[in-house]
Amino acid sequence: MPMLTVGSVEIPYVLRRSDAATRARITVTPDSVEVVVPTAATEDEIAGVLHRRRAWLYEQTRHMAERMARSNAVRRFVSGAKIPYRGRLIRLRVEPSDDTLVSVAYRNGFLVGCPRSVALASHDDLIESALRLWLRKRLRQDVADLVRRHGEPNGLKPRDVRVKDQKHVWGSCGIDRVVNLNWQLVFAPRTVLEYAVVHELCHLRHRTHDRSFWGLVGTILPDWEARKAWLDQNEHFLTLRRVEPT
Repeated sequence: MPMLTVGSVEIPYVLRRSDAATRARITVTPDSVEVVVPTAATEDEIAGVLHRRRAWLYEQTRHMAERMARSNAVRRFVSGAKIPYRGRLIRLRVEPSDDTLVSVAYRNGFLVGCPRSVALASHDDLIESALRLWLRKRLRQDVADLVRRHGEPNGLKPRDVRVKDQKHVWGSCGIDRVVNLNWQLVFAPRTVLEYAVVHELCHLRHRTHDRSFWGLVGTILPDWEARKAWLDQNEHFLTLRRVEPT
């Protein structure tokens, strides 16, 4: 079988001459690369076509290989797997559906409906995306409840509260009085989320972590140190990527 060399990569291909072909055509599938040329095409003409399309061929074959690897990989979001939610590992049930979108519900565990029309290789990505949206919405509701409970009664009223994808902090409070909270706090126990909310609310009055700041936190949550310790010690738990096998 002839080979096309791109850098250090060799791409095997099948060459087929056709009386019906008026110009060269290259088809890439997960199993093969087929080059169809007119019957009268010379070796130099074929080599020229392959040379001009070498970058495209390399990208296409790499993409196909990645797709095959994903489809053959062990799937994570399947019935019986467990994902973290509010400090616990909750069982997942995945069922086929006739809908066009992945659906998520919570009834003594996560119930996910995955359209039958979705390719198997895409299941994990689509289910993870749907779970992420559902969890973020639930966290926004939880945070709003906690802000109502602890904000106004203590004279701590933010201008806005936002749930964000923060990579290195659990929360922040800007001089604009906007409180930001990391969406992955949805994986922590509710008591720990409550601590994170109160922590940022207290920054509306005290900008630094001085004695007055911690005194205010302690007035609202006397056991704040235990809650903070859980957050410091369980960072690895707070990710949707943590999927426990059946």
